[in-house]
Amino acid sequence: MSKLQQTRLEWIFRIAVGAEFIGHGAFGIITKKAWVAYFGVVGIPEPWAWKLMPLVGTVDILLGLSILFRPCRAALLYMTVWGFWTALLRPLSGEPVWETLERAGNYGVPLAFLLASQAPGWFARLEIRPLEGFVVDRLKVILRLTTATLLVGHGALSAITQKAALAHLLGSVGLSSLPLTAVGGFEIALGLAVLLNSSGALLIFILGWKVATEALYPISGAPFWEFVERGGSYAAPLLLFLLSRVSKPAQTPSYSLSQAVPTP
Repeated sequence: MSKLQQTRLEWIFRIAVGAEFIGHGAFGIITKKAWVAYFGVVGIPEPWAWKLMPLVGTVDILLGLSILFRPCRAALLYMTVWGFWTALLRPLSGEPVWETLERAGNYGVPLAFLLASQAPGWFARLEIRPLEGFVVDRLKVILRLTTATLLVGHGALSAITQKAALAHLLGSVGLSSLPLTAVGGFEIALGLAVLLNSSGALLIFILGWKVATEALYPISGAPFWEFVERGGSYAAPLLLFLLSRVSKPAQTPSYSLSQAVPTP
């Protein structure tokens, strides 16, 4: 992998993870009613939940900015764990487990970034390690699972739970007559397709699909941060596409001594 390719991958990682935490943190600053139940999972009462939201949001935003301007592996480790925990809070508070799967980009992409990086210490500025061999293979597995999981999770919210908010999004662009079951089933099929075959055309289509469907949030009148905080959902298929185009080093042919020495 060339230096240019490594730099490109690093910036996609940085922008995606940074956007995810800045977008999520913005909701902490402006406060969000749905978060009250998540604080309740750990025993924090509603009055304190409203007071703590801006603090949580500020930490998220600072972490997102740190990844953009001076990324380190300690921040990525925290973001991976925090991203998974906040996604897990949803079913713990009574929401469908699909909500955790749908947010796979929130923890899968920081995890992939952590694996792809190297630094002399956890708080030192990181850089992308030489991506070859088993490192590339492991990154592909993580990003493939992340992409498939977020698609299946989002699709299940439509096809199985018939989430009202998703119906509202379709209605915002005049597609209220489109069955949620059909849309969700299509997304589930996309997720399964990624597990079976992550071809370039499929991944580019998924990238376009995720950008277009998540853009329905601001179109429907929701805060733009809804679109921003899903940075990992856009980056996962894009990064997998770029890594799938990394050519493996050619194998050096081996010769026996009898082949190397000409016969008299």
